[in-house]
Amino acid sequence: MPFSDQKSQFRETKSYHYFSKVNQKFPSAGYIFKWLCICSILGICVGSVSAFFLISLQWATELRESNLWLIALLPVAGFAIGLLYHYFGKEVEGGNNLLIDTIHNPKDWIPFKMAPFVLIGTITTHIFGGSAGREGTALQMAGAIGDQLSRIFKFNPEDRKVLLIAAISAGFGSVFGTPLAGAVFGLEVFLIGRLRYDAIFPAFLSAILASLVTDAWQVSHTHYHISFIPKISVVNILFSILAGLFFGVTAAFFSKTIRQTGRLFKTYITYPPLRPFVGGILVACGVWAIGTTNYIGLGIPTILESFEQSLPAYDFLLKIVFTIITLSAGFKGGEVTPLFFIGATLGNALSYFIPLPVGLLAGMGFVAVFAGATNTPLACMLMAIELFGAESGVYVAIACVVSYLFSGNTSIYHAQVVGEPKNSFFDQNQGKKISEL
Repeated sequence: MPFSDQKSQFRETKSYHYFSKVNQKFPSAGYIFKWLCICSILGICVGSVSAFFLISLQWATELRESNLWLIALLPVAGFAIGLLYHYFGKEVEGGNNLLIDTIHNPKDWIPFKMAPFVLIGTITTHIFGGSAGREGTALQMAGAIGDQLSRIFKFNPEDRKVLLIAAISAGFGSVFGTPLAGAVFGLEVFLIGRLRYDAIFPAFLSAILASLVTDAWQVSHTHYHISFIPKISVVNILFSILAGLFFGVTAAFFSKTIRQTGRLFKTYITYPPLRPFVGGILVACGVWAIGTTNYIGLGIPTILESFEQSLPAYDFLLKIVFTIITLSAGFKGGEVTPLFFIGATLGNALSYFIPLPVGLLAGMGFVAVFAGATNTPLACMLMAIELFGAESGVYVAIACVVSYLFSGNTSIYHAQVVGEPKNSFFDQNQGKKISEL
């Protein structure tokens, strides 16, 4: 063997032994470095996209509120969204459920066009007056970006699952400004009752970085404030349990009704683009009939009011109706912000007979209905602490746990799989999808 080749081989052998020793001393070094690089790219991309989406959403809301005649065009907008997805986006119609399905069984790649399609669909929905949220859009854009990175770096199925979890965490954390809740949401949402700990570092890193990037674009998030939180006592705990029961039943009602309404639209309207057209007529007529736009769009002003003053007790019911019609018909957006509205106004209504501060009940409902409808109680507890402060922790924890238990085997995400039953009565459901129950 030539001397130069021997020298090269010696260097390679020496390098191998060096990195082998480093790996023995720091066994997580390679894992950390790998995910630090990947999640940095993911966080920058998702955080920037979320910033653009939030700015666009604010523009859409202001445009609608200053030109209320646009609501009359909601059926036409719905038909356009339906045509777009029916002829060009059938493979991405699954939305959030497609992301969850891919985490469980990563086969086909998620098309990148999911991101622009859901962005266009959501902004159109909000411009013309649909009742929808923003979490679904953020998660789908993040998931589409994350799966493209998996493809570029040729990840194996297990790493691909982890990256999708990290992408969901980044999308949720950046769009709501709650990185801790976003990270846990990504770990918690796809498998009820279990967390995937090999994804904990990528999930937290991606959520935090994406949130920082969104903030760096000087995009502001809504701030909520609970003015008074009473001391913990047995009586207040009992009242919190009672409130949690109402939140859980409402979450179950919402999840079941939106699923059944979707089936009705599909059964009686066979041509998909006509479903949002008909749904748009119903929503537009409803807005005209009640004479207010409080129950369409995100509904942030009403959510903020629910923390400060008494509102009509029927607010949460009207938001349920408008949201279910909008999303079941095929408009795009998310369920989570409407669930915040429903929970906060339900908590406000409960203050008429539950003697807890109205702001506290609104805050408890804000996260607890969401916890019951998505089966993510830990993420919702962290969200409350990030949004309202640690002082609310015990109260929101009680409400979230009780809501989670009383919502039963329901979810707005029918692709969720039961990893661990909520109690022994549901043992036979382990390993099943929500859609199978």
